[in-house]
Amino acid sequence: MKVAALAIFAATYVLVAVRHFRPLPVGRPAGAMLGATAMVAIGVLTPADAYVAIDHDTILLLFGMMLLTAWITDDNALDGLVRAVVRRAGTPWRLLVAVSLLAAFLSAFLVNDTVCVFLTPVVVAVCQRAGLPLGPYLIALATSANIGSACTLVGNPQNMIIGSRSGIPFAEFLLRSLPATVAAMGAQVGLLRLFYRRHLPARLDVAAFDTPSAGRFPLAGWVGIGVVAGFLAGLHMGFTALAGVAVLLVIHRRDPAGVFARLDWTLLVFFASLFIVVGGLQHTGLVDIAIGAARPWLDLGTVRGQAAFTALFVAGSNLVSNVPMVMLAGPWVDRLGDPDLAWVELAFVTTVAGNLTLLGSMANLIVAERSRDAYDLGFFEYLRFGLATTLASLAVGVPLIVLTARLLG
Repeated sequence: MKVAALAIFAATYVLVAVRHFRPLPVGRPAGAMLGATAMVAIGVLTPADAYVAIDHDTILLLFGMMLLTAWITDDNALDGLVRAVVRRAGTPWRLLVAVSLLAAFLSAFLVNDTVCVFLTPVVVAVCQRAGLPLGPYLIALATSANIGSACTLVGNPQNMIIGSRSGIPFAEFLLRSLPATVAAMGAQVGLLRLFYRRHLPARLDVAAFDTPSAGRFPLAGWVGIGVVAGFLAGLHMGFTALAGVAVLLVIHRRDPAGVFARLDWTLLVFFASLFIVVGGLQHTGLVDIAIGAARPWLDLGTVRGQAAFTALFVAGSNLVSNVPMVMLAGPWVDRLGDPDLAWVELAFVTTVAGNLTLLGSMANLIVAERSRDAYDLGFFEYLRFGLATTLASLAVGVPLIVLTARLLG
């Protein structure tokens, strides 16, 4: 049974990691669903065990945040903020910095993938009107969205899993991760200046800033702020997000079919299925054996252990993607001496690792696909900056996470 479970796990992760697997080109969500079904079909897990393996808090939070973000963007609650940023930029370089900081800020409180869906066409339109090169702005958008999303437990899907598994309160996680995220964004802005400032025009065409006034801040935006306040107050994150959606349903009094249609339902299938696949592997005891072998090398109290931890999850996140790596790490992170430090560092490293290549995170792929008609963002063009910002973010961020943990005791 152990061999069969390991074989199913390996086959599932081939389908997940290799995005265009020719022998069975079914895609990542369907590949994970096949693996989950096989785990039950051969008896590694019973149906009841499979239900228990799914982290329902994570699924609920992801569903609630996707629905809330879809409603916020439908109500144009972010338009005023974007227009204000565009009008005040003034120069191409300041616009590049503004795009970077805006993407990071929004991604900290909304799912980074959704932020990229919303901002990519805006960035493309502004650059085309102003005659600016699209490459630097698209790369800044994708990489900054990833960095900013590392700051909170709702910034990206892997952090949502960590929030559910670790039990760290939203406010405490923010406190522990904020210094590292701010430092990484400082390094990001410095690298943007080094790589791109000399390639940008000296002035910006004022026509690009000829945008109408924002008007009143939409109700959906205030509801979103209320939801974040609930997170900070320590309320259950999944039901807090869902409560925000319920408020909007009651106030708007309209059929929300259009909002529901915009949800990424396949992502929910992907998550639920992966939980079952990982649960099947854990059920065999093989994960505990691997933990025992790796634990001596991952002592977070030593420089060598920190380096090994970082290298392992950067490599793993780019090999099988960051969400599966977080699921695999879950059973043994609590055994690394300082669980809170380990969880926060895991969130930061796996998120920043997504900046390494164009295929490293879904946010990167969304930016590339949404801008494809206007600009072909190449793998190596992205890699040139992605490698630099990943290394710089890890170099400044990981030590700050450790230092912050020590200061907090």
